[in-house]
Amino acid sequence: MEGAAPETTLHGVLVDVYGIGVLLLGESGTGKSECALDLVTRGHRLVADDVVEVARESDRIVIGRGPSRIGHHMEIRGLGIINIRDLFGVAAIRHRKRIELVVLLEAWRPEDEYDRLGVEEQTYPILGVAIPMLRIPVSAGRNVAILVEVAARNHLLKLMGVHAARNFAAQLSKRQAGEPQDADLPRFSQDDTE
Repeated sequence: MEGAAPETTLHGVLVDVYGIGVLLLGESGTGKSECALDLVTRGHRLVADDVVEVARESDRIVIGRGPSRIGHHMEIRGLGIINIRDLFGVAAIRHRKRIELVVLLEAWRPEDEYDRLGVEEQTYPILGVAIPMLRIPVSAGRNVAILVEVAARNHLLKLMGVHAARNFAAQLSKRQAGEPQDADLPRFSQDDTE
C-alpha cells in the first residue's frame, strides 16, 4: 500500500504510566506482564500485552497498540488469561499510545555492569526512531513497578529540562573544585548531626 506508515510487531508490554508510553521489553519470564499488572493496580493504563503492533507516524513518533484479537487480555503465570477491562474498568486501558520510553527488563547478573548514575543515556531503535531506554535488572525482592513509575517520572522531568543525574554530577564537580555551591546539595552543620 503506497504511503503506508512503516510497521512492525514487538514482543513486549506497552503501558501508559503518568502519560508516558512505556514499552517493557525482555526475555520471556522476566516479569513484564506481572509488572504491567502491578502498574494497572496502581492506576496506570494497559495498552498491549505480549504483542505490541508499532507504526511510525513521523520521524520522531512511534505509536503502539495491541492486536484486536487479543484486546486487553493478559496471560499471568499461575492465574491464566485475565481481561484487564473487565477486572479494572475502562479507565485501566488505552487502545493506542505513543512509545516514549523503553524499559528493558533483564535477569540480574552480578558480572554485568549496570548504570548507577544515570548520566549516560541509551536509546532503543524502533522503526528508525531512537527511543530513550533504561536497563533494569530484575531479581527477587525488587519492586519493578515502582522502578518503572520512577523512570516515567524522571523521563517527564527530562522532557522539562531537569536532568537530576547531570545536575548532581555538575554540583559534585563544583564541590570537588572548591567552587561556590548551588542550593541543590545540602551542607550539614553541627546542628544537623544531633
